[in-house]
Amino acid sequence: MTVVTGDGLLVAVDSPVHRIPAQVKLVALFVFVLAVVSTPAAVFWAFGVYAGMLVAAVAVAKVPAPVVSRRLAVETPFIVFALLLPFVATGPQVSVLGLELSQSGVLGAWNVLAKGTLGVIAAILLSATTAPRELLAGLERLRLPATLVAILSFMVRYLSVVSDDLHRMRVARESRGYMGGRVGHLKAVAGGVGALFVRSFERGERVHLAMRSRGYTGRMPLLSVQGASRGQWMEGVAISVAAVVVAVAARMVSS
Repeated sequence: MTVVTGDGLLVAVDSPVHRIPAQVKLVALFVFVLAVVSTPAAVFWAFGVYAGMLVAAVAVAKVPAPVVSRRLAVETPFIVFALLLPFVATGPQVSVLGLELSQSGVLGAWNVLAKGTLGVIAAILLSATTAPRELLAGLERLRLPATLVAILSFMVRYLSVVSDDLHRMRVARESRGYMGGRVGHLKAVAGGVGALFVRSFERGERVHLAMRSRGYTGRMPLLSVQGASRGQWMEGVAISVAAVVVAVAARMVSS
């Protein structure tokens, strides 16, 4: 049974991908995206290989296809930009279905769509198989500055709290019969955002004082003390290493 939990974007199932430590998956994502971005756009077969790798990884991770397709909506602005490129780019023209399109624009649109979609799917796979706390622990294991890890951990913790405050403010406003038009609505939203900022700032002060009273010295306790084994590293970066091989082969073919 597949369960999409309230813990970030995690899809709570048991799979080999879920069991790989977060730091391994973060390195694998970085290397995979780097390989995809460095691949020449005209080497079409390479992107087919990358897509096949991601489809296999999604299947192994037991992430439902509808979940991936819904989260791909975040790519919409890039798709719109890519669809406009053939019409606004300069250079030699090519006729497609009666439309005169720029050859460089068509290739550029393909470049944006292919690389963007592959990168977004890889990020979706990471978020669907790794809880936010595990991601923070992975960043910590990768020697990300402790201050930045602390800031990210507070952001993850209090994002839902601030969101709940905003929801309660909206409910309270509507329960008092607020029926403002567009201009009035914007004014009410601006006032609510200001009040929410003040409330969040005061909460941050109280949390900081509470932490100091409990011995906080400016450094958070380690989120994880357990590293990844050699076998987990080999399993986790296997696809990324294969992607690097494909990228090198693609550059050799195009040169």
